Amino acid sequence: MKFSLIVILLSLLNNPTLLINSQVKSYLDKLETDFDEILFVSIDNQKMYHFKKQKIISTYVISSSKYGVGNQSGSNKTPKGLHFIKNKIGDNTPINGKMIGRKFTGEIAKIFSDKTISDTDDITTRILWLSGLEKGVNKGENIDSFKRYIYIHGTSEEGRLGIPSSHGCIRMKNKDVIDLYKKVEVGTLVLIL
Repeated sequence: MKFSLIVILLSLLNNPTLLINSQVKSYLDKLETDFDEILFVSIDNQKMYHFKKQKIISTYVISSSKYGVGNQSGSNKTPKGLHFIKNKIGDNTPINGKMIGRKFTGEIAKIFSDKTISDTDDITTRILWLSGLEKGVNKGENIDSFKRYIYIHGTSEEGRLGIPSSHGCIRMKNKDVIDLYKKVEVGTLVLIL
């Protein structure tokens, strides 16, 4: 019994897909939620994993909030828990196109590939607007992810991806957010842990 447990633990450690898959499955089992497709945002790894049929089909480097994790309105923190994509915005926005109020401004953002912090904290290219599914965690009064405008979106600060840098949203490379936008539909589950 002890030997088989050690073998299982070693196989999990040597195979990050299994480890990540078990983390996602464990969380969803507690919520009694099944999934065929899910985006898993790992705050610790600063990566997003796109799962289909419990296999990772894509991995993206992301940035979550520089203020940490939390659900409180006005905190600028990234909310944890299970969400879904409620809206997809930016079909006709060009790559690196700036958006304000979820509308293309007509401007193209300057993309920083070093650690430069943009003066304007641009939302660029595409937006996947998230809505929380867990009442009291990311859904409800003063903690609602949708009302907090929590997005997955492109950024002008591509050189800061991989380190917490946002004001609550999940930032991605512009070409990556276009790729993801094409692959996922409204209703796709997003788990942030």
